[in-house]
Formats: sequence, C-alpha cells, structure tokens
Amino acid sequence: MSEHSIGVPSSGGPGALPAAARPGQWRSAIRLIPAVLAVAALFGVAAVARQAGWKVPKFSTLTGSTLDEKDDWCAEHNVPESICVECNPDLLPKGKEYGFCRKHGVHNCPLCNPQVAQLPGRAQSTGEDVQRAEEALAFAPRPANGTKCRQHLRRIQFESEETIQRLAIGMAPAAVGEVAEVVTAYGELELDATKVARLSSRASGTVWILSKQVGDKVRAGEVVALVDAAEVGKAKGELLQALGALALREQTVARLRESAGKTVTEQAVADAEAVRAEAEVRVLAARQALTNLGLPVDPKALRTLEPEEAVKRLRHLGLPEALATAVAVRTESNNLLPIRSPFDGEVIERPSNEGESAGLDRTLLVIADTRQMWLTLRVRLEDANRVKPGQPVRFRHDGHDAGDTGIVSWVSPAADEKTRTVPVRVALPNESGRHHARTFGTGQVILRHVKDAVVVPTTAVHWEGCCHVVFVRDKDFDTSPYKVFHVRKVRPGALDQTHNGTVTEIAVGLLPGEIVATTNSGLLRSELLKNDLGAG
Repeated sequence: MSEHSIGVPSSGGPGALPAAARPGQWRSAIRLIPAVLAVAALFGVAAVARQAGWKVPKFSTLTGSTLDEKDDWCAEHNVPESICVECNPDLLPKGKEYGFCRKHGVHNCPLCNPQVAQLPGRAQSTGEDVQRAEEALAFAPRPANGTKCRQHLRRIQFESEETIQRLAIGMAPAAVGEVAEVVTAYGELELDATKVARLSSRASGTVWILSKQVGDKVRAGEVVALVDAAEVGKAKGELLQALGALALREQTVARLRESAGKTVTEQAVADAEAVRAEAEVRVLAARQALTNLGLPVDPKALRTLEPEEAVKRLRHLGLPEALATAVAVRTESNNLLPIRSPFDGEVIERPSNEGESAGLDRTLLVIADTRQMWLTLRVRLEDANRVKPGQPVRFRHDGHDAGDTGIVSWVSPAADEKTRTVPVRVALPNESGRHHARTFGTGQVILRHVKDAVVVPTTAVHWEGCCHVVFVRDKDFDTSPYKVFHVRKVRPGALDQTHNGTVTEIAVGLLPGEIVATTNSGLLRSELLKNDLGAG
C-alpha cells in the first residue's frame, strides 16, 4: 500500500461514506432549511389560531359592505339574503294562484282574474280587452303554453334600482297600438297585360304618318298614326256606289207605285222592290266593310248630303277636324286609315317608322297604361291558403324608401313546378310612376289589421321551451325596497311588420299599462334559467 492511500478508504470498500453525505449534496440540504422552517411556522400559527378562536374575514368585510357580520348574500338569487323575497316570501307575499285558464291558454289569466295584473289600484279587464283577445286567438293558431309549467310562480329580483340601471335593462308599458299580421313574399313587377296595346293596321298599306315617339303620352281615341291603304279607298267607293244604286232603286219603286194597276202591273212593282232591297243589302255590306276597318259610318247621314259633300266626308272619315284640315293640304287620298289609342297611356315601343309597310303582322306602336302595374308574388305553400282576393298588399320596391298598397286580384290554383311557390297577382297603383316593369321588391299581404291591439317591444318576449314569458315589473316597484319582476306567461299574436318586427302583439297575458322589461331583458331570462339549473 502506498503512502498516499493510508487512512482513505476506497469508494467501494466497507468504510466508504454514504451518497447523501457527500460534500455537494450537503450543500443542497442546507438550502432547504428555510422552506422547512416556514412550513413549520405556518402549522404553528394554525395551531395557535385554533386555540385562540381566530376567524378568516368574510367577503362582505373585504369589500367594505355595511351588512351584518353574518354572510348576508343569497348566491341562488343574487341579492342580499336579508331582502331576498324568494327565500323569504313573507317580505313580499305572492298573490293567489288561479291556475291554468283553458279558455285563454295561460296561467293566472289577467282577463279572467285582473287582480293578478301589476297595475296601481284595482285592475279591471274590460269587455273590449276580452273581445280583442278572443278575436286574436280565433284568427290563427297561436303558440300554446305548457299546462304543467311552473315558471309563472317565479320572480326575478335585483339588489337595487342602481343595479338595474348599471345593467342597462330597459322597461316599457304594454301599450294599445296598431298591428298588422302579414304574409311576406318576394315578387316581380310587370305591366298590366289588360292595359298594353300593340297597334297595327287593319289593312295592308304604307305608314303615312307616325306622330308619336317613345315616352309620349296619349289619350284614349287619339289618332297616333295614318296608314295609306288601298283597301280603305275601295271600301269607301263601294259604299258610295251602293248608296247611289239604292237612291235610283227607290225612285223606280216610287214611280211604279204611282202607276200600279194602270199601266204597270203589280208584279213589276214587286220586282222593283226586290231590286231595291238588294241595293240596301249592298249598302249594309259596304258599311260593314268600313266598320271592320275601324271606320264606322252612318249611311243615312250621307244620303242627306250632296254627292260631292258625301265624297269629302268619306275622304276624311275617322279624322278629327284639325287633323283633317292638316291632311287636306298634303293629299286628297281616300285611302287614309287612322290608328287610334284604345286608352290613356304612353308609348313604350315604336317598332315602325313612316314609309314602312303596315299590316296586321306589323306592330306600329306599343302603348301601355302604366298607372297600374301587376305585381306577381311568389308565396310559400304553407302561407298560400291564408291569402285571398281582395286583401290589401303593401309593396316596397327594391331601392325605394316609399311603398304603395295594392289589392290581391288572383291566387293561382297551381304551384310553380320549379319553385314550388304559389303565384299571387296584385293590382298595384303606379300613379307616381316610380315602379318599373321587370323589377323586384317585397310584398306584404295584410291578413289582419288591428288598430287597438296590446303591443310590447319584441325584445320583451321570450320562449322558455314550453311557454312564452315576459317579465312584468312589480306595481310597487318605485316605492318598495324590493326591486322585483314577475314572470308572466303570454300568448303572442302578430309580429308586426309595420315596425320591421320590433313590436309584438300580446293576444293574452298582459293588460294595457303593465310595465315589462325590454332592452337587455335576456339578463332576466338568464337568471331564470340559472335558477332552473340550480334546482335541477
């Protein structure tokens, strides 16, 4: 054994130091001493506190509350325990429970039991209230409420009025106002097909005058074009010939009758009268030919005129005096056929020009009366059975602020095979001229219109899975220390589109004047749901 190894045991020998006793690990153990002492001190303090009866300060003390030393907070209802009317019903006793009204479909019906209404003084339901509710319920199926639901027994309470203001919960009274129940559908505007005329000539010829341009207004019966048609001159000539022949035949009959039985036999008179009758038929045929061309004429009036005057009269047949004078300066033609507007309107197309050919197959002008349009709504199948002819329709054109009101004139007996919607035609006035054919807009068929319905802001009404509810402010809210809202079951009526859906009719469940939570009323609903979950 060398001198350097005397007295130093080897690491693997029996006299080696343990691993924890090595110099580096001793230093680590020394660092843990403060932590061990701190834990020991905490246990010591806890033991002393237990012996001395120390307590941890309450939350109310930490927040500076002046409440009693006891924990005065109802976590279930979010108000101080000492004023919680749900935990302490004697603070604000609940009214009598009247059960479910099967006639009107709500619990504690204020129509049948007006004392449940949160109104100052003694509330009463009038005959008008009852009639209004029954008419609303009878008009259409209304949402039903569960008969076993107990939500109407609940009350939502706030600590103070300042809390309500801080949460920005709005309130408004149930008011008597106008409401409309509608079916809404998208639709397309088009011209009234019964007020569109495509004018053409009844005889082949040439357009001689075409006086109107697109956009020009015309009056019923106004001459808008003149066509030079040989058939017209021929018909006028035949009428003049027939009238001349008839006049000769009548003279012959008159002369023969004077000599009848003397130098003329009865047979000769009869033959002359037959020839005269044939001449009368020719006159009638010529007259009808002119009528078919749109030129009615009275042959008797022509027979009273001199031949030259009769020719002049026929030459300008169908022309207004002023136009006849103007035409006479330009031509003495007997072939002119006037084209007249059948109604008041305006020219919307002019397919032809002067000098072009005219006939039954050639449109000269298209005239439309745009003061009334046809609106075709595409109504859903589930709504179509509620739409009837005669119902008013509010229509708002895309891009226009103002609207017009029309009338349902026809409901198609068949649905469109592609869209599966039912076409509904509406006669829509367009006196202002702001509506245009082949454009679109939204129509509302007014199924029911009431001026004195009970209405509230739509934000006040909530669906709870089995019933609709509103939150009614307690009648003593302003004077009572208990800021309470009562859960009231209701049956909504129409969601009024007159106010863009911001107003809802309450068919049953509220009396006019009761104040309900509106803006941010969802906070009350959340509280109601939270309590339900807690109860579960």
